[in-house]
Amino acid sequence: MSVKITDSVTWVGKIDWALRRFHGEELSTQRGSSYNAYLVRDEKTVLIDTVWGPFAREFVDNLKKEIDLNEIDYIISNHGETDHSGALPLLMKEIPNVPIYCSANGIKSLTGQYHENWNFVPVKTGDVLDLGKKKIQFIEARMLHWPDTIFSYLTEENILFSSDGFGQHFASEMFYDDLVDQGELWYEAQKYYANILNPFSNMVEKKLEEIMTMNLPINLICPAHGIIWRKQINEIISTYMEWSKAYKEHQATIVYDTMWQGTQHLATAIANGLRKADPTLVVKIHPLGRADKNDALTDIFRSELVLVGSPTVNRGVLSTIASILSQIHELGFKGKKAAAFGTYGWSGESVKHINEELAKAGLELVHEGYRTMWDPDAESLAAAEKMGMDLAEKLKK
Repeated sequence: MSVKITDSVTWVGKIDWALRRFHGEELSTQRGSSYNAYLVRDEKTVLIDTVWGPFAREFVDNLKKEIDLNEIDYIISNHGETDHSGALPLLMKEIPNVPIYCSANGIKSLTGQYHENWNFVPVKTGDVLDLGKKKIQFIEARMLHWPDTIFSYLTEENILFSSDGFGQHFASEMFYDDLVDQGELWYEAQKYYANILNPFSNMVEKKLEEIMTMNLPINLICPAHGIIWRKQINEIISTYMEWSKAYKEHQATIVYDTMWQGTQHLATAIANGLRKADPTLVVKIHPLGRADKNDALTDIFRSELVLVGSPTVNRGVLSTIASILSQIHELGFKGKKAAAFGTYGWSGESVKHINEELAKAGLELVHEGYRTMWDPDAESLAAAEKMGMDLAEKLKK
């Protein structure tokens, strides 16, 4: 399958409708994904990226239907992660001498993964690949989200090939931002940012500022995953800038797990208190024993208040809560207030443990936390509801 994007640019990637987990089992992808590769024809022809390894044979076979492989003059690897470079070993068996343009870190990445000494050409910001009437201008984008990442800008067409930047795990044959469901599109864009790019937000901000100072006209943003931006280019760039600056909305997110429903009852009571004190506050609850953790992390990203609850188990917390606390730390959320809650039977360390982990993650503790023994009675539930009300009042201030 190939799709003509412009007279000179053709999409030659793969839509993966079946994908439900990514980065091993770390990331949920309920709407599938795509591995976007692009063929640019001018006096010279360049292939930008490939696809994930399991689809390598399909990719190479389809590419042969689109072009004689010997007519490919250059390959650009914007990012060496295997979902973008996985078809290179099979492709390079067909055209072993074609130069691969990538960053210096990209060479390390590709040789480290595939153990092949291909014809690498290292590039950096300001370097240009002349295609004839058009040129490819390279822009280093380190840590967005790997050290090897580069953006490639096609002059005359004014197309930014943005690698993982501005991407989404979103399978669609509609291809363009204005043709797909807007709620799904923007949710998947935010989920992608929150779960993958947020740790590098300071670099996102600096890179956006750098690109803006370059005064590059942009008619299309072609990411490595998901749809192509053509109608909402300013919107996605300005939204990325917002997301990079300790983003939050007027929202509270409660994440918890429970053994015998006691901590669940506290979560419900706290949510009732939050809503009672501030009906305008959006409250989201994620029971992590069954909920999708990446959706929970997306809600944490957009929240100003985060509450984490667990019963005490073996002087600690349930494994789902230990995991989400670790990921909250890894993702580097900023500007968020937090509190803990939980039930216990005898030792009762869960709240203390959660508080410690939230503080390590850089969240501001605004309550000492609430804990109660066994299944909460009416008095305990009232205290939990008051905790929610107090927290909502603190947000107002």
